[in-house]
Amino acid sequence: MSEPRPRHVTIDRPNGLLVIDWQDGAHCEYPLAGIRNICPCVSCRGGHAYMGQPIDPAELQQTPPPGVSTEIVSAHFVGDYAIQFVWADGHDGGIYGWTMLRPLCPQDPQPQTAEE
Repeated sequence: MSEPRPRHVTIDRPNGLLVIDWQDGAHCEYPLAGIRNICPCVSCRGGHAYMGQPIDPAELQQTPPPGVSTEIVSAHFVGDYAIQFVWADGHDGGIYGWTMLRPLCPQDPQPQTAEE
């Protein structure tokens, strides 16, 4: 399978969702609280040894600890491979790769992986 690519990305602030329409036709709505909870940065993952580890899809349905913002101030694309958010508490270290996000699509009964 080729690398996943988004066709359209929207932050739906009123509903607390990151919405991605993928080139493969999938429509995925990720909860912003879950997106913050799965932040892939070194601080949130607990050190360099845990960077790049697969994310348990159940983590996307959890909320981060109290005091951790789930409100997005801004977002920007990182090359053609990822998106990065600035959260209301100033956190901006996580780079969310398309290959990380696509398999976590909550609407997929059987998430796709980059190995397929």
